[in-house]
Amino acid sequence: MYCPRRFALLALNRDWKENAFVAKADILHEHVHDGSHSFSDKRKTVRSALTVYNDLPEYDLFGVTDCVEFIKDSSGSDIPGLTGKYRVTLVEYKPSAPKSIPYNESDAIQVFAQKLCADYVWKTDSEAYLYYSDIRKRVRLPFDTEFKKYDLLIKSLLSEMHELTEKGMIPIRKKGQKCSGCSIKDMCFYKNTGYDVRKIIMSMKGVDAE
Repeated sequence: MYCPRRFALLALNRDWKENAFVAKADILHEHVHDGSHSFSDKRKTVRSALTVYNDLPEYDLFGVTDCVEFIKDSSGSDIPGLTGKYRVTLVEYKPSAPKSIPYNESDAIQVFAQKLCADYVWKTDSEAYLYYSDIRKRVRLPFDTEFKKYDLLIKSLLSEMHELTEKGMIPIRKKGQKCSGCSIKDMCFYKNTGYDVRKIIMSMKGVDAE
């Protein structure tokens, strides 16, 4: 969602480079996933780095959560390995909050993908939050009232991602794209033209890509 061209460079070219923003986020997530956030008490059980998925054809998603809170609730869901019923809360950690809005839509859609997976795995209707570490504040995401909006958006994004990977095409940079914080901006050659990865590789080998 941040940049289709960046997605294609990562997915097709396997391009990767870190900068200060990436390193800061990596350090935060290493801390979240190291197990120190996992605990249980009489009210809830908290677990980090849980694998979740959604096998429905329209999604076909797989990933790892930052933090999942299973909060005891008589109207909640059965959770394998836990006694009783629980409602599920997802918490995704981000290093820096946006300045003028409650949350970034690109962050929200990532957590919505987690919700689709968590709801599929635990047969629940999970709540979701972004936690911005610089302000030490949780921001609740409005998936209960705007589910249809985010569902249509993620289906559109997944369709675009599949199309790019199937064609092996690196799209041109979007007009007005903000690249200053991108870790691979210096690797983003041919910025204003699209190109076909297969054709470039085949031309290097002296083979007609067709």
